[in-house]
Amino acid sequence: MSKEVLVLFYSRHGATAKMASLIARGIEEVSGVQAKIRTVPAISAVCEAVEDDIPDSGALYASLDDLKNCSGLVLGSPTRFGNMAAPLKYFLDSTSSLWLSGALIGKPAAVFTSTSSLHGGQETTLTSMMLPLLHHGMLIAGLPYCEPALLATESGGTPYGASHLAGTDNTRKLDSDESKLCIALGKRVATLAKKLDC
Repeated sequence: MSKEVLVLFYSRHGATAKMASLIARGIEEVSGVQAKIRTVPAISAVCEAVEDDIPDSGALYASLDDLKNCSGLVLGSPTRFGNMAAPLKYFLDSTSSLWLSGALIGKPAAVFTSTSSLHGGQETTLTSMMLPLLHHGMLIAGLPYCEPALLATESGGTPYGASHLAGTDNTRKLDSDESKLCIALGKRVATLAKKLDC
């Protein structure tokens, strides 16, 4: 039976969604593992937003069952003042039932982000996403320095996870090194999910 690694993200301008696609490509390079891409709805600062059950375009919205049934998780968000975006945090805050049941304990997880500026909080955003995963008992996988692109990159890419520099106008495309690191991160989590037999 095929393993499934969930790529769960929020994207505002499309860069994080593009990273999710590359990570899914890396996941599916591992035999016997498939990627499942899901997103979360936007939220309103005024009141809880009411979204259609199915978005107009892009990935479907995630459910708690998507998390419960995955063999691994790769979590992504744009950076918001050195932290994950509110819609992703809002979704993660709804996972108490999974925490209580221990549904995610022992599963591998990794994180990724896109920022507008080079020193705009890539690493703090990545660690902010790790915290709830650690509380769930997940096993965090980073990017080891045996990945050549991690040593060559001049934009995104950290040992904490894949990252991308989108630029202040959010139009900078993922470069070769950033793309390679996204694919490598997906492969890493898929390989771990297969070995851990989650």
